[in-house]
Amino acid sequence: MKKILIACIAVVILGSAFSQPAPDMWALFSKTRFIEKLNREFGMYFLYPKFPEELKEYEGKEVTISGFYIPLDINDSNLAVISKFPMAECFFCGGAGPESIVVGYLKKKPGKRINTDDIITIKGKLKLNEEDIEELNFILLDAEIVN
Repeated sequence: MKKILIACIAVVILGSAFSQPAPDMWALFSKTRFIEKLNREFGMYFLYPKFPEELKEYEGKEVTISGFYIPLDINDSNLAVISKFPMAECFFCGGAGPESIVVGYLKKKPGKRINTDDIITIKGKLKLNEEDIEELNFILLDAEIVN
């Protein structure tokens, strides 16, 4: 019995020594710098992201992020937009920066109704968007709501 207990303790200690804490994705997103450039197609200036190397390391990997649910007026319920801030302060309504919002393309529709400013957690594969101005800069593909 003593050997089993020691083996279990060793597994816990070794497992915790090699596991890394989940990254704070909002902190990583906030390190993104934005450069104003003319988009000739639209004849307007837009903010284009310059992603930091430490964020690029997560591209294509599964990440998890929590935030305030922001409803969009489109008929695509497989879409979840979350913000670091409540709707009154978010990028669309309150003047926060583009680093404060992420879109998740869900594998399946949510099983429950989500209300504006509900705090949700989603996970999915991170895609960083540098060029498509009709899309958000931070995207989670094959995403799912985990709470």
